[in-house]
Amino acid sequence: MRLHRRIQTAERQVMSVVIDSSGNTINRPLITNKPSVSAGNQVNSPGRQQNTTVGGFDNILKQKQAENEEIKFSKHAELRLQSRNINLTQAQKDKMKEAVARAESKGVRDSLVLMDNLAFVVNVRNRTVITAANSNELKENVFTNIDGAVIV
Repeated sequence: MRLHRRIQTAERQVMSVVIDSSGNTINRPLITNKPSVSAGNQVNSPGRQQNTTVGGFDNILKQKQAENEEIKFSKHAELRLQSRNINLTQAQKDKMKEAVARAESKGVRDSLVLMDNLAFVVNVRNRTVITAANSNELKENVFTNIDGAVIV
């Protein structure tokens, strides 16, 4: 029967030794500068910071995913919203987020979102509003470079 044993020295070197069932060393130790890591027992290597928050990765991942779900507005869209005196409520932003999610589920890349007498051209993949129009601009207007529409 062979046993593998890892020994960590004070200089953060790891030695790997193979020992038989009688306790005799079968081969010479292999010394590396990499610390041993086993399940549930993490050893920090030099130059690496240990994440001191519990569940830090999960929290960061969830935060980044939530940020990616939020609708962003391009500079052009922000200027259109201001010049056309369009102020979106949180409920309207939530509706737009749902409309973009529906468009994404259908494989749409650039969508026209019609909502509350407002029109928005949205890049679905980036979740970014490209331009906005109110009811006055909707009449006799042509929207180009879209491959889908969502009416909310």
